[in-house]
Amino acid sequence: MAADSEPESEVFELTDFTTASEWERFISRVEEVLNDWKLIGNSLGKPLEKGIFTSGTWEEKSDDIFFADFKFSVTHHYLVQESIDKEGKDEVLEDVLPQSMQDLLCMNNDFPPRAHCLVRWYGLREFVVLAPAANSDAVLSESKCNLLLSSVSIALGNTGCQVPLFVQIHHKWRRMYVGECQGPGVRTDFEMVHLRKVPNQYTHLSGLLDIFKSKIGCPLTPLPPVSIAIRLTYVLQDWQQYFWPQQPPDIDALVGGEVGGLEFGKLPFGACEDPISELHLATTWPHLTEGIIVDNDVYSDLDPLQAPHWSVRVRKADNPQCLLGDFVTEFFKVCRRKESTDEILGRSTFEEEGREIADITHALSKLTEPAPVPIHKLSVSNMVHTAKKKIKKHRGVEESPLNNDVLNTILLFLFPDAASEKPLDGTSSMDNNPSSESEEYNLYNQFKSAPSDSLTYKLALCLCMINFYHGGLKGVAHLWQEFVLEMRFRWENDYLIPGLASGPPDLRCCLLHQKLQMLNCCIERKKARDEKRKTSISDNVTNTYPRDAGRSGDQLGPDNLKDMDKEKGEVGKSWDSWSDSEEEFFECLSDTEEFKGNGPESGKKGGLKEMANLKPEGRLNQHGKLTLLHNGEPLYIPVTQEPAPMTEDLLEEQSEVLAKLGTSAEGAHLRARMQSACLLSDMESFKAANPGCCLEDFVRWYSPRDYIEEEVIDEKGNTVLKGELSARMKIPSNMWVEAWETAKPVPARRQRRLFDDTREAEKVLHYLAMQKPADLARHLLPCVIHAAVLKVKEEEGLENISSVKKIIKQIISHSSKVLHFPNPEDKKLEEIIHQITNVEALIARARSLKAKFGTERCEQEEEREDLERFVSCLLEQPEVLVVGAGRGHAGRIIHKLFVNAQRAAAMAPPEEEQKRMGSAEERRQNSVSDFPPPAGRELILRTTVPRPAPYSRALPQRMYSVLTKEDFRLAGAFSSDTSFF
Repeated sequence: MAADSEPESEVFELTDFTTASEWERFISRVEEVLNDWKLIGNSLGKPLEKGIFTSGTWEEKSDDIFFADFKFSVTHHYLVQESIDKEGKDEVLEDVLPQSMQDLLCMNNDFPPRAHCLVRWYGLREFVVLAPAANSDAVLSESKCNLLLSSVSIALGNTGCQVPLFVQIHHKWRRMYVGECQGPGVRTDFEMVHLRKVPNQYTHLSGLLDIFKSKIGCPLTPLPPVSIAIRLTYVLQDWQQYFWPQQPPDIDALVGGEVGGLEFGKLPFGACEDPISELHLATTWPHLTEGIIVDNDVYSDLDPLQAPHWSVRVRKADNPQCLLGDFVTEFFKVCRRKESTDEILGRSTFEEEGREIADITHALSKLTEPAPVPIHKLSVSNMVHTAKKKIKKHRGVEESPLNNDVLNTILLFLFPDAASEKPLDGTSSMDNNPSSESEEYNLYNQFKSAPSDSLTYKLALCLCMINFYHGGLKGVAHLWQEFVLEMRFRWENDYLIPGLASGPPDLRCCLLHQKLQMLNCCIERKKARDEKRKTSISDNVTNTYPRDAGRSGDQLGPDNLKDMDKEKGEVGKSWDSWSDSEEEFFECLSDTEEFKGNGPESGKKGGLKEMANLKPEGRLNQHGKLTLLHNGEPLYIPVTQEPAPMTEDLLEEQSEVLAKLGTSAEGAHLRARMQSACLLSDMESFKAANPGCCLEDFVRWYSPRDYIEEEVIDEKGNTVLKGELSARMKIPSNMWVEAWETAKPVPARRQRRLFDDTREAEKVLHYLAMQKPADLARHLLPCVIHAAVLKVKEEEGLENISSVKKIIKQIISHSSKVLHFPNPEDKKLEEIIHQITNVEALIARARSLKAKFGTERCEQEEEREDLERFVSCLLEQPEVLVVGAGRGHAGRIIHKLFVNAQRAAAMAPPEEEQKRMGSAEERRQNSVSDFPPPAGRELILRTTVPRPAPYSRALPQRMYSVLTKEDFRLAGAFSSDTSFF
């Protein structure tokens, strides 16, 4: 009973041996992954073609598994290939070696230029890697390595997987792998040695052969011959006689009097340093047999000139400094600045101690004050120019961001018409846009920039250069200030802005370009008006109004009475030629009786007869055979006002206002009235040109589809045309009908202007003056990118590199998507600039290689073409085979490059001088080896021997070794028979 009374004294412990341990669960998870990926059994692929490891497609898939709480990543790497026909597989493949064992002996893909390290070391087309998931994690202890290898071995045995499975051990940077591959009755162990220092006895072939043979431990006395592949790599870093051909831009030439120099309208191009840093020559002996060649610590037969295969790769300089890329990048940095022009140039520019000059903002109010001096002395331009003098006086010449020579050169480049004594007025407005078919047209259209011959485009390039060479942000602010003053001067003095296509703003261009075009439109209208006023005064036209005009003075407001004295002999002229100056006034005639019956009231009382008595005004020409419906008079097309030009921000503003009116009936009515200003103007012009007309007449001319004509038979049986307005014109409270009833017969020249050029010009000038350098840079960045792409295309055309052509197309496509929308993201803009810089570096590399290989100096056309093809391949491929090895044309040039570099390093005379030396003894004393010691030695040793016993099956054995100055690696794959041992 003691047990009952003291239950605590006895402990019953049950151990459940059926519960899986963490290790078993890990093995099970590895097996699940191999099964999921269908890596069970032997799937034989086609024999490996030469170069397939580089040219073929490699794919990989990954999964994560855990060993307790330690996370591993399992990755399957494989070359995408079609499997061979699997019919009769069971019978044929019973004793066939796994695919990876066969690949160990394949010689078609030794030393691939670009591949996974395990592919290079073992020649495998498919393998699985088990590695710690986190980069910082590492399997360091020997017991853990052995545990993982055991797990791998069990998983491969349980699943029947014949794909090699590797475990990554030690730190990631060491690239240390151990692994295993199992087949029916065979196993291959993958082992590795990695040392920092190369043991002296293993720096040559004979020592490595000793390691290989001892590792195999083959019991056969006459050992089968070992197949050897050797590659020696030589590095050329000193390009002796080939200085980098890029000329730095001559900054002094910019102000040398000639407009241009490195012209302000052109961007620089090229790398400031050699974009090719090293040339690696790999000399390969692919098929050697043991005993044929001697390579030990005393003597070596391995002469690079005698190697049957030469291949070359170039190492590119890391991020070479490129002029075009730097230009665009520095300009892009301006976009991120927050300062205004005043903050950059100093707020005290317009301050003055005395009362000689007020602040420029009071210039307009000054004009309205009573002044004892003539009015022209107080014009805005005079105020501005005096203020400019004060700026220079305050700032001092030495403090000015841009010196006068540079500034004058730029302004002359931007405004070439300023060079002549008489400005080129009308001819300065250019309209030479590229045709719509050309690529250039598509570019500025796609990028939303500006045509490459426009003022905006030139301004963008000038600001870009000023920002880079002359004063940075301050220089940009200074030039912009001068530019705005020039715009103000041109507006006030009726000088058209050069370098802008005539007509309304082009909405395909950037907003700044549209604003400048709008200002030009205003200058054109003002200029036409002022010229008309001068001719009117010189002709001494009287201010009498024709008595038979039939207008009522009390019905006319001041807007309608302007310029009445200018109507004689002016029928058919365009609106721009009519004067509308605010300084002219017109007297109302005392005899108003003759004007009666012309107002809207009389129109409603059937005043068509009275209207028919009006004298027609503002006719352009007769409209074909059309006649007025009521009196049968010919229908005349009137002179009408041009619709007001609009920039995209004004259009957006207008659409917002219209949208805010809502959907109510009142809002819709108001919206329609706002939109019908142009329609009302045209109706008034039509009424003035066609006295006695009706709405149907206007519709027949203005919107023919809204006048429907049908053939009908009248009372007498004749077929006649009967017309009526369309259904939409008959809708009650139709806007057309309302506008027609409101419209008075007023010719275009006496109507209120649809486009107030004075107000619009002042708005544009204010907009320009308010732009910060950052805003300006954002407006002009599309033009700069456009110019950079054109420059890259131009330079590529000289080199003709196919890969660059494709990249440029990608840049254009990418840029058009990013730049076509307002306010693109900075990150996307940086991507575009980075792409342009990459292309520039690529072209610079091509030029560097052409200079080094002397493609231009080839006398024979065939040799030159071969060299150009060779240079092109060097740019596009990771490694290029040299045709003819050391005896080919390219091979001889490479040999010469190495020889000259060696002589320079040894301070020996160049090859040409050596030939001229006297005795053979002198030449021998000064002789220097043609090549430096190899920077890298790679060897692959292969053989097929039975292991571990003489009667075992003969299986492939392979060892790869690489020796560099600071690295020694042996990677061995040793197969053994697991059935007969």
